[in-house]
Amino acid sequence: MKIFITSLFALIFLALVALDSAPAHPMPSTIAIGNARIDVSIESGEFAVSEAELSEWVRSAAESVATYYGRYPLDHVSIRIAPTDGRGIRNGRTFGRDGGFISIRVGNETPSSALKTDWMMTHEMVHLAFPSVPENHHWIEEGISTYVEPIARVQAKHLDENEMWFELVRDLPNGLPAPRDKGLDHTHTWGRTYWGGALFCLLADVEIRRQTNNRKGLQDALRGILDAGGDIRHDWELEKALTVGDHATGVPVLANLYAKMKDTPYEVDLAALWTQLGVVRDEDSVHFVDSAPLAATRKAITFGTVSPTNESAALPRPMATIAGRTAAKSP
Repeated sequence: MKIFITSLFALIFLALVALDSAPAHPMPSTIAIGNARIDVSIESGEFAVSEAELSEWVRSAAESVATYYGRYPLDHVSIRIAPTDGRGIRNGRTFGRDGGFISIRVGNETPSSALKTDWMMTHEMVHLAFPSVPENHHWIEEGISTYVEPIARVQAKHLDENEMWFELVRDLPNGLPAPRDKGLDHTHTWGRTYWGGALFCLLADVEIRRQTNNRKGLQDALRGILDAGGDIRHDWELEKALTVGDHATGVPVLANLYAKMKDTPYEVDLAALWTQLGVVRDEDSVHFVDSAPLAATRKAITFGTVSPTNESAALPRPMATIAGRTAAKSP
């Protein structure tokens, strides 16, 4: 999660500052993903998992992000992993400083199975692939990470597509406008920041694919932004990023959708959208209707240019905090 500090987060922030200055493992390990280098430093302390398992956790997330974007977002990134009490993965934060830096905490009772099903490391790495925009557009930064993370993991065969769509159907209603909503740029609640941003991404993805007959999608727009130099190390105006993304797809979807959603509570009929996409919820799972009008769009969103073959089993996600996808809403 990129730092977005308000008075409500001040105490949490002060408690975490020590993480950035604490002594790290003297010999960081290095992970190569294509031409990119990821240096992983592990702070001294007790973990229930080995350093090799922590490194594999980082590698899996990096593979997911590189699969979605066609390459790893930055040539070099430093990651600092610190132990904390209890179980779970917490406090992920991503910065543009030092060429790209991620800090994250792992509970000292966290088993290796939790690393294998974790989403937070991938979420943080997705932040690397979008420019830093003014604070009132924080929703686009968190929305992209929330939306792209599970798709990237499916495309890298680290998550099952049924799990991905179930979570979208279950959680995306959190992003719908509530009474007195003033649009994405002016409504900085947890739901609108994370899931409102993800809703923008889904609507854009569907519309780009409709206008291009599934030849292009949001994935192409985000790759275009990254390839134009729009990564976390650089400050851009949001309008510039959206224009670059629209140029990459050849259709002005991002700019037009932003105009509709930035200042007003843009209403979306999610039930109708799921029907069009052929996604039907069955209690704690979903099934797909391939005869639905937008079934081909659903498949294109899910797999992109990756072969739609996924042999991984659906896996539950552990609870985690301070990155916006916990079951309980953050302040």
